[in-house]
Amino acid sequence: MADPVCVAPTGDICGEGAVWHASEDAVYWTDINRFLIHRYDAGNGNVKTWFFDEPVTALILTTAPASLAVVLGSRLILWEPSSDSRRDYAFKLPGWPQVRCNDARADPRGSLWIGSMWNNVKPDGSPGDLENGHGALYRIDPDLTVKEFRRGLGIANTLAWNPQQTAFYFADTMANIIYQYNYDAANSEISNERPFFRDFGRGSPDGSAMDSEGFLWNCRYDGNCVVRVAPSGGIDRVIEMPTPNVTTCTFGGADLRTLYITTAAAGAKPGNRFAGGLFTLRTETPGQAENRFLLSGA
Repeated sequence: MADPVCVAPTGDICGEGAVWHASEDAVYWTDINRFLIHRYDAGNGNVKTWFFDEPVTALILTTAPASLAVVLGSRLILWEPSSDSRRDYAFKLPGWPQVRCNDARADPRGSLWIGSMWNNVKPDGSPGDLENGHGALYRIDPDLTVKEFRRGLGIANTLAWNPQQTAFYFADTMANIIYQYNYDAANSEISNERPFFRDFGRGSPDGSAMDSEGFLWNCRYDGNCVVRVAPSGGIDRVIEMPTPNVTTCTFGGADLRTLYITTAAAGAKPGNRFAGGLFTLRTETPGQAENRFLLSGA
């Protein structure tokens, strides 16, 4: 396996929310603290950036090809990059601005899962304090029903499903645990919570992506690495990264063998030119195509 390559040295304070857009041959991702969305064109290497008025934490493909679901600190919106059209949609986070949204992904059925946490981003984007126990996990169904699954979380992170669509993976960063649940694809219900990968000594679990063999690629904040975790919960391999805070990843490219990895410059040592950049890593095993949020009436 080749080493990770920095393809976009954007210097994000907290790069996050990466999603591969196959029809555009591009990856979108965010900088939470600078209230930005970036787009990297894999064909020519160009980066385009859009500004928002509050933290942008996650991006999700939808069943409307022109629209992305954008998770802001306070709510969910639909956004069309081509026109920069933006409109509120379906969900506003209870407790904002004391808490904020964090990681989010669509499941195989088309429901959208959103995790939350204590709001550690000040109104000007500077880092704020972090408190444990204020996060929650929500599911937004295509009929716009909102269901809460968990409370009392530290930082809700990592939302992934195995290729058989029988298991759901979810992390609490502050507890250093990734959980596994049974997943029912017929109704998006989860059950039988149990620890899957816990107490790994390098950093904390941030975002993840699932490959086609059912291995979970977990980014480690303050851990300088991405760890590939086997379906059994054992460590398959550890990929070293040249910057400490590794935040999330998504599989892309025509063969889904390019892992795009975001990082955070916050807390990195002065002179680390890679911190906050977007990286690529070529893998032997392809990933899975991104799930799409099924829009009401789409």
